[in-house]
Amino acid sequence: MKLEFVGAAQEVTGSKHLIKVNGKKILLDCGMFQGRREESAKKNREFGFDPKDIDAVILSHAHIDHSGLLPLLVKQGFQGPIFCTHATRDLCHYMLLDSAYIQERDAEYMNKKKAKKGEPLVEPLYNTEDAQAALNQFYGIGYERTFVVEDGVAACFYDAGHILGSAVVHLIVYEKDKDKRTNIGFTGDLGRKNIPLLRDPQVLPKCDYYLTECTYGDRLHESVTDADEQLIKIVNDTYKKGGKLIIPAFSVGRTQEVVYRLNVAVKNGDIPEFPIFVDSPLSGNITEVFSAHPECFDKETYKEFIDNRLNPFGFGRLKYISDVEESKKLNHYHGPCIIISASGMCEFGRILHHLKNNVEDHKSTVLIVGYQASHTLGRKLQEGQKVVNIFGDSYNVRADVYTIDAFSAHADRSDLLDYVSRVKGIKKIFLVHGEKDQGFKFKDVLLESGYKDVEMPAPGDTFDLT
Repeated sequence: MKLEFVGAAQEVTGSKHLIKVNGKKILLDCGMFQGRREESAKKNREFGFDPKDIDAVILSHAHIDHSGLLPLLVKQGFQGPIFCTHATRDLCHYMLLDSAYIQERDAEYMNKKKAKKGEPLVEPLYNTEDAQAALNQFYGIGYERTFVVEDGVAACFYDAGHILGSAVVHLIVYEKDKDKRTNIGFTGDLGRKNIPLLRDPQVLPKCDYYLTECTYGDRLHESVTDADEQLIKIVNDTYKKGGKLIIPAFSVGRTQEVVYRLNVAVKNGDIPEFPIFVDSPLSGNITEVFSAHPECFDKETYKEFIDNRLNPFGFGRLKYISDVEESKKLNHYHGPCIIISASGMCEFGRILHHLKNNVEDHKSTVLIVGYQASHTLGRKLQEGQKVVNIFGDSYNVRADVYTIDAFSAHADRSDLLDYVSRVKGIKKIFLVHGEKDQGFKFKDVLLESGYKDVEMPAPGDTFDLT
């Protein structure tokens, strides 16, 4: 049995890990790489394997850096099943179609500019027909239900506590030629304990080999209480300035969490009731999916909202915007407001237009509430760059820019270490979904904690699991 690390190896996005066993090829995740535009285009168009040769895909969760290349995989010949949880399947129905639509529209927008300059035109990775074709190959499976992936390979999903429907994956592999059984664990993206809305991560059964994300393997998050206090202060300060608070947020997970926290803050009288816009057709649809899967919610959310028949994602002056013309009207909105829009790393979608129109306004604020991969616009803003490029044009950053790491749905160093300590039987650990600095620092922590065999594979590295 061989394990090849294709994507999210010594980098955060583009999750793809390939298991070769019993003459079959099983892909763990098929995510989109996000970073520099030229580098992203190249990495996303070149899989490093032939999609026709893949027999099955196991999808840990719906985030685009884990699911976003499934339509291209199918477009290029993959015909097998895509296994995921029920909630992930429902989320991907909207997310992959939205991803295709955004790519089509962004290509159209960029090509208008390129045509004027006489530059070569760009093509979207895939279109809505490709996305729908991929969705037809999805199979939803409940948590804690073992299912057959291929002959000799079974799997089971456990709640990862990262986003709605996210799963840590337990694989049971029987190698026929060796008469040998091996257990493999894959965290996908691991969530945190005691955060709003979702249940805490469930611990995997015994694993021989353990693939874990290490996005925040080099640091500790602030406390949730401190994060709420920071959010309240930033909201109130922006309100006093009379500006707009722009919050880039992934449509799945982060948007719902921010809305939930704002709901509680309004309810408690900590912030004034003023307009809050969730400007994303996808976010509105995703929020409906959240409401349809209360089985994923934690006890606190049930007690405060569900048992009282209240909507945690709808209140007061909160408005979800899907119409393009309504979105454009926000450019001319006068007075303080909050605009939550995707994408979370500021690489595509409506958030680019809101940043373009507000980043030069000293009264406005940009609040980063999620991980920003290297070379993304979000990372550049987070790092304090004074001039940024948006749609090929330069803009001076005059708005205040803040980051609240505690809103991250990723486990931090302490969470990751606590989780792995509760998984029994581990012989070897592979660190994925983390940049080099984060990963190698976490590797040192694991070695100091007594784990003797820890690898942080580079893209293309292959290991014999013997």
